[in-house]
Amino acid sequence: MSKTFNFYCDESTHLQNDGMPYMMIAYISSAYHQVKQHKEYLKFLKAKHKVKGEIKWSNVSGGQYPYYADLIDYFFATDLAFRSVIVKKSQINEAIEGFSYNDFYFKMYYQLLHHKINLAYNYNIYMDIKDTVSHKKLAKLKDILRHNSSIRNFQFIRSHESSLMQLTDLIMGAINYKLRGLGQVTAKNKLIAKIESQCKTPITQSTPKNEGKLNLFHIDLK
Repeated sequence: MSKTFNFYCDESTHLQNDGMPYMMIAYISSAYHQVKQHKEYLKFLKAKHKVKGEIKWSNVSGGQYPYYADLIDYFFATDLAFRSVIVKKSQINEAIEGFSYNDFYFKMYYQLLHHKINLAYNYNIYMDIKDTVSHKKLAKLKDILRHNSSIRNFQFIRSHESSLMQLTDLIMGAINYKLRGLGQVTAKNKLIAKIESQCKTPITQSTPKNEGKLNLFHIDLK
């Protein structure tokens, strides 16, 4: 029987005019048969630390640092994997004929998903529903990836429904924070240091293509 994997996709500072320098799209992946175990352990950590609400990078603080440190330790101790594609928005040139910011957004998703999918396996793709045009995005992505027979399911879910999607937000937020040179929050700096202590490549750089645990692709359009 073929293996099945779930991808939990999210986006960060991806809107064209949000004033942020980077567009990031990422996912956390898990073997399908491990999903229940991961969700139960993440629920256990929330109860252990008496935390309410979603896992979010914006919620990392001194008082909640032990909880978020445990989340990062769990990520690196398990089969969970993270991948992100990142680009400086200033490099996206809409003056090129037939090219638009939205076109590039979908090319980013293609890069994120297509090149790490093994045709011998099956995949369920879950995306965070963010706005009223999300379903149009889903239809476009289905069309772009229609020839990839390994993708069995595309589905939008809300982030509060999935702790694994929330974990995507956490790690993506840490990378974005480091890229922007921010350092005002001590707990966030400590969490970034914890992540980088497990990585062979700085999180501000692309990793080797075959990196399986925390895979980063910084797209250079120059």
